[in-house]
Amino acid sequence: MSGFVPGTRRPDGATLVVAMILAVIAVVIWWDAAHLPQAGGYAGVGPADVPRWIAGGLAGLSLWSLAEAFRSGKAAREAQNIGPILWIVGGLAAQLALLTTAGFSVATGLLFAATARAFGKRNLALTVPVGIAFALAVYLIFAGLLKLSLPAGPLEGLVWGLFRGNPA
Repeated sequence: MSGFVPGTRRPDGATLVVAMILAVIAVVIWWDAAHLPQAGGYAGVGPADVPRWIAGGLAGLSLWSLAEAFRSGKAAREAQNIGPILWIVGGLAAQLALLTTAGFSVATGLLFAATARAFGKRNLALTVPVGIAFALAVYLIFAGLLKLSLPAGPLEGLVWGLFRGNPA
């Protein structure tokens, strides 16, 4: 029996909460996009279009979650392994705390290492430098080629100095 029959089982409350959260986020994004100027350039696409697409996608996911909550009923859930979650949340907290002082590369490299640790890679002596190297490459692409502003720290200053011929 795959459909929801009234009186036989209750809808999944957790899935209903997720559907409601997705719907609220979709409404907030749509409302915010409605306040953006919509001067579509030569292509007819303006700054409000992409947020509206995202809001529409979230609304679709909300409806899908709502239907799934009633279709499947209460689902059995696996126990959560809190350790990996704490590694990722700790990595995000470290990135936020260090972004303005240590710079993008170091802060994001530590997030990379914490996430790798959460997924089972235990050698932080390897993942921290690898993460910093990847983040530095991303920084150089965004800041150098695309001319976007990312928080710079001592490492970024040193690398820019080497490229320009005068170490910081």
